[in-house]
Amino acid sequence: MNEDIKKHIKEKLALVPNLPGSYQMKNKDGIIIYVGKAKNLKNRLKSYFTGTVTGKTAMLVNDIVTFEYIVTSSELESLILEITLIKKYNPKYNILLKDDKSYPYIELTNDKYPTVKVVRNLNRKRNKNHLFGPFPNVNAARRTVEIINRMYPLRKCITLKKDVCLYYHLGECLGYCKYNNIDTKAINKMKNEIIAFLKGDASVITKKIEEDMYKASEALNFEKANELKRMLDDINITLKRQKIDLNRKYNFDMFAFYKNNNYLSIQVFFIRDGLLFGRHKDIFTIVDDINEEVIEYIIKFYEKDHLLPNEIVVSDEIDSELLSSYLNVKVLNPKRGDIRKLLALATDNAKVALTEEEEILKKNDDARLSAKKELEKALNISDITRIEAFDNSHLFGTFYVGGMVVFDDFIPNRDLYRKYKISVDVKDDLSAMREVLYRRYYKVLMEEDTAPSLIVIDGGELQVNVAKEVLGSLNLDIPIIGLKKDDKHRTSTIIDKNLKTINIDSKSSLFLFLTKIQDEVHRFAISYHRNIKSKGMLSSILDFVPGIGDKRKKELLKHFGSLKKLKEASIEDLEQVVSKDVAQNLYQYLQEIEN
Repeated sequence: MNEDIKKHIKEKLALVPNLPGSYQMKNKDGIIIYVGKAKNLKNRLKSYFTGTVTGKTAMLVNDIVTFEYIVTSSELESLILEITLIKKYNPKYNILLKDDKSYPYIELTNDKYPTVKVVRNLNRKRNKNHLFGPFPNVNAARRTVEIINRMYPLRKCITLKKDVCLYYHLGECLGYCKYNNIDTKAINKMKNEIIAFLKGDASVITKKIEEDMYKASEALNFEKANELKRMLDDINITLKRQKIDLNRKYNFDMFAFYKNNNYLSIQVFFIRDGLLFGRHKDIFTIVDDINEEVIEYIIKFYEKDHLLPNEIVVSDEIDSELLSSYLNVKVLNPKRGDIRKLLALATDNAKVALTEEEEILKKNDDARLSAKKELEKALNISDITRIEAFDNSHLFGTFYVGGMVVFDDFIPNRDLYRKYKISVDVKDDLSAMREVLYRRYYKVLMEEDTAPSLIVIDGGELQVNVAKEVLGSLNLDIPIIGLKKDDKHRTSTIIDKNLKTINIDSKSSLFLFLTKIQDEVHRFAISYHRNIKSKGMLSSILDFVPGIGDKRKKELLKHFGSLKKLKEASIEDLEQVVSKDVAQNLYQYLQEIEN
């Protein structure tokens, strides 16, 4: 931090009031890089610029050029404002949850003819259904559902068919589609037994499996007997959750933590009906007060589609009243008893996890910093923070798609990844790259979106020239590099915007992180194509037609049923399903494919 910036910050600090509020740290480009809150803004902001700071906090302070703040009337208001601003700006120094997928739950529907299934999306209204979980082990959840469906004749189909299917003949369904006189008492009995099993009481279902196993054995059906024996093993081993029994039907999520140096280890215990149902852990480098970091983590945890429980348990250091007011659930700080002992156990687990991983994390942080400095020196750029990398993929030379991945200080920021469907007339990699780059940076220009510090292209001189051409047409000045592979398909050199070749030491941190970026963007683009292919050829084609979204696609699939019939359709036929403009687009698209 130079003297002019120090003077500017000192002058601003003198004006900050001793009031609650939210503050925003900005870098030299005016980008918000950290958002925090405080009971006393003046004291909190001063703490960043006085005394010794280390690790990630030192990196943050080094990036700060100025700060802003908003005064609020209460700490709760400042927390609400802080979370709102974090969602809006996604600052790189705030906690970024590593998991991009939520844990699955098992859902037993409360329909007339119930089903049981694994679900992830909890945004839908499920008030009438029974939810059990979360299951950190998704395979255990699926196996549990499989066992229940094998042992109980629940409805298996999503919508009732016109006649019974194979499940009925196997004795795994009561034929709900054909028979309307099924005893509701039998259905309720099934549901009660399943609910008891999912709450940890396996006695009834275990007895059922044992009885069936002995019957199969007596009938000399040893294959079936052995399969049933494996089910028992799954229940007794894989699905066993009674590691801790509190002897009371408690239901809560517990958050414990352990801090050392600049690292924070968090351990989450899911307690359901007095049993440890599962656990989750995360380790972060931190820049703020522990209370602030943990509260931010807990709020983000539930915003990532985790089901909010009726109660949350946290340690004494956490402001339970503030967290309770924000989440609108009961938050406890236990002082004694079994729950306090369990909290101590969770804290010990957090400490063990950090002890095991801290050295690895430190080496990774040091390697990232080293790679950042190497790249800045090689390109003669003062501060590379955000990198956007691009790659494309295609099917048989057509149906191109593009992918963009974003790395902040060489850490992937998956919330900012983007997928691109590319026009049907694109027939080569350079044209595909040109379209994706134009669309991305036209948006940056028109919507004042955040521009990266560096653009990374998978390729050499030709690809870099295309990127320069696109940015030139938009009058944008963003550094560009191409990553060129050698004859062994390994990244060996950097091509800068002047088409100068810069060799990379294969043993350097820079080589490792650039390879990681290149592999990630390639994986992302390929996985997007595989996802499209898995939907079927007709669905894949419709994905590329301008003006056709999910709703119109379903209507076309339902109306025409096959690619052959769709190709044979006239514009007038297509207009029966979609608008005139979209029908013309689709007709032209199909003709180009045919030719």
